[in-house]
Amino acid sequence: MRFRETISVDDYVLDVLMRDIVGHDRQPAAYLVYLYLYGQAARAKWKPVAASLRTLAEATGLSKSAVQTALGRLRRRELIETASDHATAIPKHCVLRHWRSALAFKPRPHRKSKT
Repeated sequence: MRFRETISVDDYVLDVLMRDIVGHDRQPAAYLVYLYLYGQAARAKWKPVAASLRTLAEATGLSKSAVQTALGRLRRRELIETASDHATAIPKHCVLRHWRSALAFKPRPHRKSKT
């Protein structure tokens, strides 16, 4: 595959998630799957990413069972939501970026009263 485009990655993904998922949770596969889904979602303007276990395994170089475990971890951490039209349909994974909504609300600094 050739280089197609540059994708901007939130610093939270690199500075916080990598340390938490790889270091604390000891789940590097979950980080790889998240990074792959993040890239696909960014290219699709944050629409859900349709991807089977096989597709994710081939894209990341992981086994299907490692991908399945990783997806479970990412759902529990509320980093993705997965939906499927029916049991045999290819699931659609929505990448969640909760830190973005947290940044939208910034408390105002308190002003000192003139007394």
